[in-house]
Amino acid sequence: MQYLYRAGTGQNTNGLNVAPAVAVLFPVLSVGWIFALGVGALVFIEAAFPTGTLPGFATLFTGWNARRRRACWYTDIVSIAVRHGLGSRLRGFGQGGGPEREAKTARALRDALNEAGVTFVKLGQMLSTRRDLLPGAYIRELETLQSNATVESWETIAAAVEERLGRPLPEVFSEVDQVPLAAASVAQVHRAVLLDGTPVVIKVQRPGALDQVNLDMDIIIRLARWLNRTTPWGRSLGVHQLAQGFAGSLAEELDYTVELENMRSIEHALESSGRFAVTVPHAYAEFSGEPLLVMNQLPGLPISSASRQLGELTAVERSELAATLLGATLQQIISDGVFHADLHAGNIFITPEGKLGLLDFGAVGRLDPATQSALGMMLYSIDKNDSAGATDALIELLDRPDDLDARAVERSLGQLLTRFRTGFRAGGSQKMFGELFALVIAHRFSVPPQIGAAFRALAAVEGTLLVIDPGMDLVAAARSEVSRLMSGKMGLGSVKDELEQRMMALLPLLNRLPRRINNISEDLEHGRFSMNVRVLAHPADRRYLTGLFQQLVVAVLAGAAVLGAIMLITSNEGPLLTGEVHLYGVFGFALLFGGFVLGMRALMMVFKRDGGD
Repeated sequence: MQYLYRAGTGQNTNGLNVAPAVAVLFPVLSVGWIFALGVGALVFIEAAFPTGTLPGFATLFTGWNARRRRACWYTDIVSIAVRHGLGSRLRGFGQGGGPEREAKTARALRDALNEAGVTFVKLGQMLSTRRDLLPGAYIRELETLQSNATVESWETIAAAVEERLGRPLPEVFSEVDQVPLAAASVAQVHRAVLLDGTPVVIKVQRPGALDQVNLDMDIIIRLARWLNRTTPWGRSLGVHQLAQGFAGSLAEELDYTVELENMRSIEHALESSGRFAVTVPHAYAEFSGEPLLVMNQLPGLPISSASRQLGELTAVERSELAATLLGATLQQIISDGVFHADLHAGNIFITPEGKLGLLDFGAVGRLDPATQSALGMMLYSIDKNDSAGATDALIELLDRPDDLDARAVERSLGQLLTRFRTGFRAGGSQKMFGELFALVIAHRFSVPPQIGAAFRALAAVEGTLLVIDPGMDLVAAARSEVSRLMSGKMGLGSVKDELEQRMMALLPLLNRLPRRINNISEDLEHGRFSMNVRVLAHPADRRYLTGLFQQLVVAVLAGAAVLGAIMLITSNEGPLLTGEVHLYGVFGFALLFGGFVLGMRALMMVFKRDGGD
């Protein structure tokens, strides 16, 4: 600056001496190019580290303890994955490599999740139900995951219960068994007796379990976001959305007020039906809360441990018991829309009177009326060997891809129905569900979580049914129940109610219809009838085209400016500002500055384009 000032004022005796305007022109051009290089640097930094991926300035002074804990646990998780040989498979996870290699990777994933702790075990158990996402090798290994938990001391558990109750235990319970009835990874269950003599069980969350789960979920969501951004299989599976869905379901599972409401919903649905003798424990809302659930003690044993009691029943009694369980399950799914989504043999009790009872309502599915009808129609069509009806119901149930070939789906489903037309026993229907999921994957359907929960409930209850009655004809029993339920939906009374609802919805339209017809006929008579069609009526379409044209215009302007600048810089025409610098060259560098900035702008528009566009 000092040199150029002397050049513009004639003080450089042996150096550059130019007019003052020319001296000012050079630093202005230099400052512009300094700015341009800064813009270029910011563009490439944004490409490497997008906005929001790095912590803000304020985080340098806050949250160090949480960050340290997260970093230590993150290091442990990564070391577990590497120790089990998963590090080298991240880029190609689930994408071939041969059956042996896939089976080895699946076993390594199972062992790593098991070692990482309770939250990761639950994540694996959730993934084991998503046959529409993972190959069979992974499903088989993840299904074997089991939570192993040590017993918490009674002093710690008693303090947690009293903290939730807000009073000493003797003021609520006359007796509490200090030996746990069951010990899970996040909760313990103890027998107790209320002051009025009612036997109950106390389900209490372990102290510190919620903090550990929150820390684990933070790590899982961060890992999922990274995998979604850096791996092809992560993007194709949508692991970030999966992690967020898992976080939401786990939060509900850890909130026992949600389980209490689930129990009430299932109990009300079974009582309203009045057809099935299935018991649901009564929960005491006045003693329950987020970390504590108090409910009646269900007498008897779980089906998984009741082989002796089942052996004492006659074949007819066992058949009736299995039919009751299947009927209650289908009733919940197809008619009530609220169903127990985890009906394995450990969650179903057999009472001393030979009746059934349900436990563990942390996983409950809910279906809207349209989905209930579509699911019922699919099962009904499968029963009637109607591939066209089953295809229509399947498309209604699932999220269809844009390029779906409905005829190909119908042919595949027809072949599946032909294979299982004569029925199946001892796991055959589970094989059919596996084939059905393979068909869904092959045609690139997306399975909504609640539909997946319904299929999971049906597959789980099948295993329990075969424990109760190994000789049960599942096809015949399911056909009988589905036909009964769908006949009820298609009866004259149900159809009349449905038509009345539709007519009430159409009544405002029918009231306005004569006037609208009259207006149209008058317009036709007087030649005023016209039609307006808006090609880009949706705002998303307009935004997409606007962004596309903006990007095109900026790119063309940038290219034109750069080409023009090169022509001016390389030209030796025009007046000389100094002995070697032409005026056109200065204009060329100024134009190149504009082209450079426009080029950076075009790059930023590419980086900022929404992935859905």
